[in-house]
Amino acid sequence: MYIQSLDDTLVKSLVADAVTAPSMHNAQPWYFGYARHSRTFTLSADLERTMPHADPTTRGMHLGCGAALLNLRVAAAHAGHQTSTSLLPDLHAPALLAVIRMDDSHEHVDESLPGLYAAVRDRHTSRFPFSERQIPENVRAALTAAAAGEGAQLTFLTTPHRETVLDLIMHAEGYNRMDAAREDEQRRWTHDASSEEPSAGIPDYAFGPVKRSGSAPTRDFAGRRTVPGRAYADFERWPQLASLSTTSDEPADWLRAGQALERVLLLGTLQGLVSSFATQAVEWPDLRWILRDPVSGTGHVHMILRLGYGPRGPRTPRRPVDQVLTIKP
Repeated sequence: MYIQSLDDTLVKSLVADAVTAPSMHNAQPWYFGYARHSRTFTLSADLERTMPHADPTTRGMHLGCGAALLNLRVAAAHAGHQTSTSLLPDLHAPALLAVIRMDDSHEHVDESLPGLYAAVRDRHTSRFPFSERQIPENVRAALTAAAAGEGAQLTFLTTPHRETVLDLIMHAEGYNRMDAAREDEQRRWTHDASSEEPSAGIPDYAFGPVKRSGSAPTRDFAGRRTVPGRAYADFERWPQLASLSTTSDEPADWLRAGQALERVLLLGTLQGLVSSFATQAVEWPDLRWILRDPVSGTGHVHMILRLGYGPRGPRTPRRPVDQVLTIKP
C-alpha cells in the first residue's frame, strides 16, 4: 500500500474529508487540532454551534462529530495511515471529544475502512422522493454489520412498528411548528441561496420538494415560510426506515453512534442507496422513548434513517478547512 507523507498538505486534506460528514441542520459543530510532534489529531465540539432548543443535551451534536471522526479515520486509512482513537479522554474538558493518533504499527487494522473512501465526498442527504424498490436482504445485512462494527445496532423497521414511528414523526413535526423557539432556531440554520453564500446550514435549494402525498417522513426546512417556485412531489407510500441505537445513552455512546451512522451511510452510498434523516421524534424525549424496538425493548434510539433508491441530493456548503483546523508544531 502506498503511504502518503503525513505533512501539512495531507493533514488539511484529511480534515477536508472529515467535514463532509452530516450534522444536525448542517451546523458543522466541530473543530480539529493537529500536533506535528506527536502526529495526533484532536476533535473538539464547537459550542457556538449547538442547538439548545432542539438538542439541549448536545446528543445530536455528538452524532455529527462522531460522523466526522469516522470520515477522518477512513481518509487516513485511504492515505495508508492507521489510527487509534480515544473518546472523551479528559473528564475535565467535555468539549474535547476525541484524540486520534496516527499509528502505523499495523496492529488492529480495520481493512474495510479504505474501501469506504470513494463515498466520502459522494454521500449527500437526499430530501427527494425515493422509488418503491426494496433494498435487498444482503445489503440490509451488510449495513447492519457496518453499524455493529462501531458498537451500534441498525434495525430495519417492520409494520406495525414502522407505522407507530411514522405517527410519532408526524406528531413531532407538528410540535416543532408550534414551538416558536425551535422554529426560530431552525430558521437560523436555513438560507436563501440567491441572496446569501453561507458556509454552514441548509440552503433552500436543498430543502427538496413539498410532499404532496406519500408516507415518507420529510422535514420541511422552510418551516412557516413559502419558498417561491418550490415544487410539489409524491413521495413513496412504503418508506424503508431503520433505527440506529446503542445499549447505553452516554456521550461516548453518542460518538460511537455517529461513527456507526456514517459508516452505514458510506457503505449505503457505495451500494447505490440514497438517504435522509427523520430526527423529529428523537428530539422530543417522551417520543424518543416510544421509538424503542417493541420486541427487545432495549436500546436508546439516536436516529431514524430513510433509505432507498432515488436521486442524489445536492451538495450543501462546508466551512473552509482553515476555519476548523489548527496545526501546531
